[in-house]
Amino acid sequence: MKHKIKHFYYDASQAQSQAVSQFKSLTAKTHIPSSVPKITHYREGKSALYLTQKQGAAFKPCASLNPEYVCCNVQVLDAVSNCPYDCSYCFLQNYLNNGTLQVTADVDAMIEEVRTKTALQPWRFFRIGTWELGDSLALEPLTGTSAQLIKAFAGMKNALLELRTKSDYVENLLDIDHQQRTVVSWTVNPQTIIKREEFRTASMAARLSAMQQVEKAGYLIALHFDPMLLFDGWEADYQALVKEIFTHISSQSVVWISIGSLRFNPEMKRTIEQNFPGSHLTTAEMIAGPDGKMRYVKPKRVEMYQHLYQTIQSCLPSDDKPFVYLCMERWDMWDKVLGYHPHSIGHLDYLMVRSLAQRFPGLVHQNPDLALYDNREAF
Repeated sequence: MKHKIKHFYYDASQAQSQAVSQFKSLTAKTHIPSSVPKITHYREGKSALYLTQKQGAAFKPCASLNPEYVCCNVQVLDAVSNCPYDCSYCFLQNYLNNGTLQVTADVDAMIEEVRTKTALQPWRFFRIGTWELGDSLALEPLTGTSAQLIKAFAGMKNALLELRTKSDYVENLLDIDHQQRTVVSWTVNPQTIIKREEFRTASMAARLSAMQQVEKAGYLIALHFDPMLLFDGWEADYQALVKEIFTHISSQSVVWISIGSLRFNPEMKRTIEQNFPGSHLTTAEMIAGPDGKMRYVKPKRVEMYQHLYQTIQSCLPSDDKPFVYLCMERWDMWDKVLGYHPHSIGHLDYLMVRSLAQRFPGLVHQNPDLALYDNREAF
């Protein structure tokens, strides 16, 4: 494995969990700490892995949800914290109070919370991701927790699990009876960017090979062109990337495609420059958005998104297209790039579920009702 983990810990309450059993089968150097191991620096924390019990609510709305933007209303499951990869643009380097790698071993408790909360809205089809505070699959060979989640979600009627990764660690997933209730998704960027900014992650060739493997195993796939980054030759490289992806997998297996660009809190600029002195991320012209985050200036974002969107459309069949959406952008950007905008966050949620219902018969438990989803303030 690429990960250089030196210290292995687990909570005593999880001693009989499947994750700890798998953990112990791979290393004898495990410890039960008297308290949660705390490493303040996010990079130093990547060398220590702690399997923990579920603490508090794990199932919640995405933290990026902001009424100023057209958000997709995805829900998140806090299954991991921090990431063994080292991407220059990662917000975790300026966010985590405890940098220790943590994986929730108490999968049964997480699933029980999901079942309880999704039952409160039986009309809704939930999209649930485990990627908010870390890579969904980067630690899977050590813990096996994503495989456990896949098995549990296979029996849920109104929920779909999304595992988002920059890895190629899919071997544990291939023989699971997933019932198409799991989407395996990848953050994708040209190999130039992977080599320059996404350290320790799988190459694009390895990610494409992994996509082919999960597609063959019947999984649904999602693609996240987020963050798009500016660099010399970005137009040709992103165009080539899109074409390469769709020569490796069928668009019929792809449920959705997101597009977004580099954004970060103003105070993170110095952090990036300190942690990645060779990176040029912070040299581009940027401006603060309504949420205070720095972004490329709007005309440049429009140019980037339009170029990518048009390239994607040229590679897709006219009669069966994955749902394409912008991540963390305002309604006017949607109009410029996609030619329309959802009139609320709930409306976008509805549109994504409707696309799933139309393209994958039997996946969604009931036809989505716009009146039920569309319960948020309009843009």
